[in-house]
Amino acid sequence: MGLPRDIPSYASLLEQCCNTKNLHKLGILHSQTIKLGFCYNDFIRAKLVSSYSACSQMSDAQLIFSFTNRKSTFLYNTIIRGYSSTNQFHLSLASFHQMLQLRKSIDLNTLPAVLKSVAALSSLRLGRRLHSFVLVHGFSFDLAHCNALITMYGKCGDLQSGRKVFDKMPERNLITWCAMMGAYGMHGNSDEVFWLFDRMLDSGVQPDGAIFTTVLTACSHGGRVEKGEEYFEMMVKRFELRPSKEHCTCMVDMLGRAGRIEQAKGIVESMEMEPDAGLWRAFLGACKIHGKYEITVRGKHWTLQD
Repeated sequence: MGLPRDIPSYASLLEQCCNTKNLHKLGILHSQTIKLGFCYNDFIRAKLVSSYSACSQMSDAQLIFSFTNRKSTFLYNTIIRGYSSTNQFHLSLASFHQMLQLRKSIDLNTLPAVLKSVAALSSLRLGRRLHSFVLVHGFSFDLAHCNALITMYGKCGDLQSGRKVFDKMPERNLITWCAMMGAYGMHGNSDEVFWLFDRMLDSGVQPDGAIFTTVLTACSHGGRVEKGEEYFEMMVKRFELRPSKEHCTCMVDMLGRAGRIEQAKGIVESMEMEPDAGLWRAFLGACKIHGKYEITVRGKHWTLQD
């Protein structure tokens, strides 16, 4: 690989690594920046932190972060988002706390990742404090912040506050609808999920695969088999969306819970992709509950036995 010898070019190459998550190329570039002495440049260090975070190499990202002299808001946002995206939620919040202690400014990219960590930890008290941050900094009508707040309130069980955020939004996207439906579905209110789905269609928003996963999950958890079959058929025939593993897993789980094992088996057999562990857990769990203890496999065909 022919490598340049100037900082802007390395910054551009590191940005490519960040976008493509090419860890091998990142290692080569990092080594070269050390040889050329560029690694002491704060801008290059920021790019390295961003690239290692994008590649889920948070120990490397944190090491470079710790050696950076001028830690900008961008750099803190990067490390906070990196920890959040790798499910290291406590470390994400610890980095945010450090950022506040050092009186770093908060911008549009800071709080959504922090709210994601709070949602994962189901810390409603901290979530409400962060909501006040959103209001104070003038982000209350920003789409990403509103979506993050709805998700946070849903996972923390405060559906009323999440719905207030939803109702006040001047604009909504698919993520917004999915977050609000997911919140209701998570807490067993499938009727509200169906109502929101209809309102979404009325507003002219076309559902995607994630929306149907949310709706089918609500059908499964609520035992709404007929509605689940209706939405699955709608997804395939009306919106011409190809069923994914997630959709098939929802259907298998839903049918299995209802004791319709043969139908669940038909879903598994009709899949174009190989079933994963999650789908098999759903299917075999249903078989155990409803007394189908043996599975006989012959080639690609298999039968259930009591």
